[in-house]
Amino acid sequence: MKTSQEFDSVWDALEDDPIKAENMKLRSKLMTAITERMSKKGLNQTELAEFLQITQPRVSALTQGKVEVFRLDTLINLAHRLGLQISLNIAA
Repeated sequence: MKTSQEFDSVWDALEDDPIKAENMKLRSKLMTAITERMSKKGLNQTELAEFLQITQPRVSALTQGKVEVFRLDTLINLAHRLGLQISLNIAA
């Protein structure tokens, strides 16, 4: 007999540790906003790398959604360079 399990997000399904899952969710949300803003800039990856002060392979990793290679603080810095404002809500 097969049993199924429901998860609140894909990150909850992929990550056993709820703290790590929450971190992945936050990074994923930031990466989505960053890549959307990058697309609107109309720059190629080399130009974006220069603008963001990172390497072109890092820009490529962003566009490919490689969440696991970026720390949360790095994504916050990139979002700031792109003019994004970040707000934080904390609930118990």
